[in-house]
Amino acid sequence: MTNSDLLLQNINAEKPFPIAFSDLEQAAKEKLEAGPFGYIQSGAGNEQTLRNNRAAFEKYSITPRFLRDVSKLDTSISLFGKTFPTPLLFAPVGMNGMEHPDGEPAVARAAEKLAIPYIQSTVSTFSMEDVAKAAPNSTRLFQLYWSKNEDISYSMVERAEKAGFSAIVLTVDTVMLGWRTEDVRNQFSPLKLGFAKGNYMQDPVFRATLPDDSFESYVASVIDNVYHPHMTWEHVAELKMRTTLPIYLKGILHPDDAQLALDNGIDGIIVSNHGGRQLDGVIGSLDALPSIVEVVAGRVPVILDSGVYSGIDVLKALALGADAVAIGRPFVYGLALAGQAGVEQVMQNIYEEFKVSIALAGAASIAEAHKLQLVKG
Repeated sequence: MTNSDLLLQNINAEKPFPIAFSDLEQAAKEKLEAGPFGYIQSGAGNEQTLRNNRAAFEKYSITPRFLRDVSKLDTSISLFGKTFPTPLLFAPVGMNGMEHPDGEPAVARAAEKLAIPYIQSTVSTFSMEDVAKAAPNSTRLFQLYWSKNEDISYSMVERAEKAGFSAIVLTVDTVMLGWRTEDVRNQFSPLKLGFAKGNYMQDPVFRATLPDDSFESYVASVIDNVYHPHMTWEHVAELKMRTTLPIYLKGILHPDDAQLALDNGIDGIIVSNHGGRQLDGVIGSLDALPSIVEVVAGRVPVILDSGVYSGIDVLKALALGADAVAIGRPFVYGLALAGQAGVEQVMQNIYEEFKVSIALAGAASIAEAHKLQLVKG
């Protein structure tokens, strides 16, 4: 990740790794079977939320400033008590063994090499302990899906603490699975195929609930536990008492919920609509961002997730007040194409485009990016 002319670095005699998101997605489609590709690519229902995410980015335009010294870029951010060289995070994406046999450890190793925080999903093919062993020097956050059996949730949080994770990311928009038409069309469920077993099958509390050691018992118990429509702010408060780790809430879209998060002592907010995969007909995450930034007023970090496919997307999110930006589908496609090397290449491409974009917009730091003017229309 150098600061020299980044465009010319990518023009050489070698066939380039897909750079544009559309090319990356097409390459992944050609490599993966219909079921796994559809699971990654699709959104819920008629995919209005999926489209809203992209439409939100496309309707904002940057008004650049010129004749500013951008020769020395500082793209660093501070989160979780640490400083990172980029404003990027790896969003939690489950069941990575579906895309590549190296799965989550490959992503974590890429994150460690690039010094980008990695959020590991509850529904991972590999356990949090496996990931910690694979990338011991990475900054890792554990994304928690609440369980109907709350003791399983607390057990996983305790394991995350012991495994050296830096924070808990509690996802609040998945009290049940969204209506995912493409998965029904393909008759495909990676959960039922066992791609989510890593954390569950290494959890002593979860295993103690199983009637036997059969694969069928595991699947039935996971499906039962991911359905938890009773979850409320009281559970958030109890979780805070059960861990010393910072807690970030992922899935916040309404400013009133952002205020409630602050009232409940939450340490950070991830503005997200689950990549369009939960409730259809939902506001694009970028459209939800400004009102939440206004409510939070700098008291806790605000991270933007969902629909971020490029470096210019990252810049627009920062200009609207995000402190950092999470990348999801792009790195998963990179994983499918080339394992750890593919993940690294995708994230490097996004970061390099971001560096070009922030400089051409007339900003030399994240603080200056926050002051850029966007026009909506």
